[in-house]
Amino acid sequence: MSDTLYIVVPCYNEEEVLQETASRLKYKLTELMEKGLISEKSRVLFVNDGSKDKTLEIIEQLHASCSLFAGLSLSCNKGHQNALLAGLMTAKDYADAVISMDADLQDDINAVDGMWQKYMEGCDIVYGVRSKRKTDSFFKRLTAEGFYKLMDFLGAKTIYNHADYRLMSKRALEALENYREVNLFLRGIVPLIGFKTDKVYYERSERFAGESKYPLKKMLAFAFEGITSFSVKPIRLITLLGFLITLLSCGMFIYTLVRYLQGNTEVGWASLIISIWAIGGLTLLSIGIIGEYIGKIYLEVKSRPRFFIDKLLLDTGEDKLEAEKATSAKAE
Repeated sequence: MSDTLYIVVPCYNEEEVLQETASRLKYKLTELMEKGLISEKSRVLFVNDGSKDKTLEIIEQLHASCSLFAGLSLSCNKGHQNALLAGLMTAKDYADAVISMDADLQDDINAVDGMWQKYMEGCDIVYGVRSKRKTDSFFKRLTAEGFYKLMDFLGAKTIYNHADYRLMSKRALEALENYREVNLFLRGIVPLIGFKTDKVYYERSERFAGESKYPLKKMLAFAFEGITSFSVKPIRLITLLGFLITLLSCGMFIYTLVRYLQGNTEVGWASLIISIWAIGGLTLLSIGIIGEYIGKIYLEVKSRPRFFIDKLLLDTGEDKLEAEKATSAKAE
C-alpha cells in the first residue's frame, strides 16, 4: 500500500489565490494517486491563520465539495511560523510524510514529484531550494542573499535559498515536536533534526494574485528573529567591541599624557565630541541587543501556548469505509 501524503498550506488573507491553489494541488494529488505513488487518503490541509477576509469560508467550501481538501482554523492570527507548525503537527497524526508550501503559488508545485521520489529513496527531509532569483527585485535579492550569508557567519545553520517549502517524514515531524521554543524559526530548527536529507531545486514564479504578506518591516523582523534565536555571536561581538574600545581608550590615554608632558594641554573639541557620541551609540546598541536576548528568555520561561485550534475540517476516509461496511451488512 502506498504512503499517505499531506500538503500543508498556511493561509492569511488569501481569498484571491486560494481557489487556483486548490485547483492545482488537487490536480497534483490526483495525478500521484493515479500513478499509485501515494495513498487515496492523501490530503491538502489549508491552515487559516486568523484571516480577516473570506479565506476560511473558501476553505469550508472546498472541504464540502471535495474530500481531498481539509481545513484547520486557528483561534486568532498567530503568525506564519505558528500556523505552519499547527498544520504540521496536525497532519503528522494522519500522514506518512508532509510537504509544506505557501498559498501564493510562487513555489513550483511540480517539485512535489521530486520531493516524493527522494522520500521513497529513504530521505526524511527534502528541502525545496530556489535555483534562481529572477522574479525578485534587486533590493530583495540583495537583502535575501545577504541574510543567508549573515546567518552562516553568525553560526546559525540554514539551507541557502530555502524558505519553508520542504518535505518531512513522520519521524522527522515527531522529532520536530520535541522542540518547545516559543520563538519559532523553522528554517533553523529543521536542519538541527538530522536524519537523511536531500534537496530539490526549482525556479520560483511571480505571486499568482494578491499582495505579499511579508513587507520589508516583517522581513526584517523575521530575519532578526532568526539571528537571535540561533546565534549568541551578537553578544560575543559586543564583548569583542568592548575589548577593542578599551584598547582604544588606553591608546588615547597615552596620547593625552604625551601631549600633556609636551605642554600641549589643549585637546581638540571635535575628537572629544565624536568619542562621546560613538561610545554612547555603541552602549545603547549593546544594551538593545542584550535586551532582545533577555526578552526571548522572558517569553520562553512563561511557556505560553503557541496556538489554539478553533476548527478542524478533515475527512480521513474512515467515514467512507464505515459507510461502505454498513451498506454491505444491509445487503447481506
